[in-house]
Amino acid sequence: MTASTNPASLTPSFRDLARVVDALAFAAEKHRLQRRKDREATPYINHPIELASILVTEARLDDVTVVVAAILHDTVEDTEATLEEIGARFGEEVRALVAEVTDDKALAKEERKLRQEEHAPHASFGAQRVKLADKIANVRDLARRPPANWDLARRQAYFDWAKRVVDGLRGRHPELEALFDAAYAARP
Repeated sequence: MTASTNPASLTPSFRDLARVVDALAFAAEKHRLQRRKDREATPYINHPIELASILVTEARLDDVTVVVAAILHDTVEDTEATLEEIGARFGEEVRALVAEVTDDKALAKEERKLRQEEHAPHASFGAQRVKLADKIANVRDLARRPPANWDLARRQAYFDWAKRVVDGLRGRHPELEALFDAAYAARP
């Protein structure tokens, strides 16, 4: 969006589309040097794009705030982006959702995983949808393109942990739960 464009003058659907494109541009810039851990070292930005695709095209979600938060879900955790920066650019609702799904990297990995299991059932409805889309995307990626150094036992441990997180969310998101269940069933 150019500086001369007045967002208030835009139609609601165009304004929503502009927010999504702005989030994609922001995430692409912040993750520009990052790669996924798969053998092909695919660009990291593919992951936030996949979350948006899962939410919009598969789960038919039309909540732009949740889609924008999904695109930005890893920026604070994995880049130099801050919650303040996200709030200033994308609004308080997006900042709050991103904060809810951001792991505290100061904690040990096992503690972060345990906190996800404990926190997910109590997260806001929007944060739960982002979390579900993230677990769907991660399980699919891990089944299709696992990291070269992850044996089947390590992958299975991740699949089972992701299922425990999702099981804590059961009953509120039938479409996303079904997508996760299909991804989980298709794992090796």
